[in-house]
Amino acid sequence: MRVAALQINALGLSPNRLDYYLRHCERNGVKVLLLGEYVLNPFFGELKSIPLSMIAQQTETQSSLLQELGEKYGVTIVAPIVRVQGDGPIKSIAIAKGEGGLEYYDQQILINYPHWNEEEFYANEIAPLYPPPTFVVEGLRLGVLAGFEIHFDYFWHQFMRENTDLVLLPTVSTFESYNRWQELIKMRAFTNGCFILRANRIGEYRDNTGLVWKFYGESLLAGPDGTVIQMLGTNEEMLIADLDKNVIDLARAKWGFREALERRGMV
Repeated sequence: MRVAALQINALGLSPNRLDYYLRHCERNGVKVLLLGEYVLNPFFGELKSIPLSMIAQQTETQSSLLQELGEKYGVTIVAPIVRVQGDGPIKSIAIAKGEGGLEYYDQQILINYPHWNEEEFYANEIAPLYPPPTFVVEGLRLGVLAGFEIHFDYFWHQFMRENTDLVLLPTVSTFESYNRWQELIKMRAFTNGCFILRANRIGEYRDNTGLVWKFYGESLLAGPDGTVIQMLGTNEEMLIADLDKNVIDLARAKWGFREALERRGMV
């Protein structure tokens, strides 16, 4: 199966750029396209000054566009999006399956550091965790996870229970975190015997102190052997890769991590 990660800045409301890349996906036989965080909406720091009514209107437009383009080009599009429910914003990931409709996964654990407190801003429920979504495309089981959630073992245990072959990981990583993110993604791919496709945003945001947050890109595909198979640079571009189920099966048989858990009744 062929997949793609689009590394891009915020798209705004114009459908032209996304349509351009989806035409490219169709020509190249891509079946799944992943976008980074805060591509369909402004960055978190900017959202705080935007009225909820405007966020809701933007999300309605973008959601309709995802469904329309997914169906038009026969591509499943996975894209983080900010929804409005009641009187609060919800940080979610849209999964547009073309004729299969549009589903949402609401991020369960949000970053809550003093300089970057999404948990305080968003109205996502703080509750016991539940398994992240998985679905099948061309015989491969795909899972979806919000970027910050990569740090929590619960989600990876669920992916292993589901025999997930590829985890789609949208991020908006910044500052000097690139080495840490690469190592973390490689480790998760290796110990779970799966591919991980990470789409990271590019561009920058200047906060009210004058500090510039640079989103550095480096979107990548990691393999079940714990290596980086492909990685982009820091500019707008798209990663396209072929995934082979045999590579997954061989890695799982070689290292036997899942088998060890199966013999103990853990998966």
